[in-house]
Amino acid sequence: MKATAIIPARYGSTRFPGKPLALINGLPMIQHVYQRVAKAKMVSRVIVATDDVRIVSVVEGFGGEVVLTRADHPTGTDRLAEVAASIDSELIVNVQGDEPLIDPRMIDQAIAPLVVNRQIQMGTLASKIDQLEDFYNPNVVKVVKSQSGLALYFSRAPIPCPRDLNPDQLAVALPQLGFLRHIGLYVYRRELLLEYPSWPTTPLENIENLEQLRALERGVELYVAETEFSCHGVDTPADLERVSNLMSAENQ
Repeated sequence: MKATAIIPARYGSTRFPGKPLALINGLPMIQHVYQRVAKAKMVSRVIVATDDVRIVSVVEGFGGEVVLTRADHPTGTDRLAEVAASIDSELIVNVQGDEPLIDPRMIDQAIAPLVVNRQIQMGTLASKIDQLEDFYNPNVVKVVKSQSGLALYFSRAPIPCPRDLNPDQLAVALPQLGFLRHIGLYVYRRELLLEYPSWPTTPLENIENLEQLRALERGVELYVAETEFSCHGVDTPADLERVSNLMSAENQ
């Protein structure tokens, strides 16, 4: 089964323009992501999908494969679908272009359930929440899943709600409760991904501002694989400095 990883890389980030080309330890961030994704054992091809010729030039410069897409895509998923329409691959993996420390094993963990079970239409990742501030932080998306591993709901709110624990009790119990932080890495069956942009936005998606709820509201079986690895996304220049320090420590 072929799995192709596509990395959406938009130049015009609101909080950090030109983010994919920001240097980390001498290399552009998009190169760090590309090289790590290429190490995933279950990925046979890696493509950067971008709307900007500057990113095209840089990716081609380090020997990567890149596709220049339309500039008017409303989401990264739409950009992915444009590229997926022209390639032959049963599985398409959406890897965020601002995760320069992504562990290749995370990608394999997300892909594996769709290889084992062809009924699963879409997959993603989650990790345990062990900090109370993360549980209450609306920027940390939480996910709850069924006993069979399928996503039941994603929310910016603290879910599930531990009704009988006060905050102090929750802080102590949290590491053992198994509450999950969503990690924005997705695996799609190609046919599903090609349909996705044609689906209208849904009420819960608009309320939470979480695109994956569109799939749940349409009844898509979305499997949530758990990972022990952490993500360190880059949204701001301050994040870039933090990731640079982590990468330097990792290489020592």
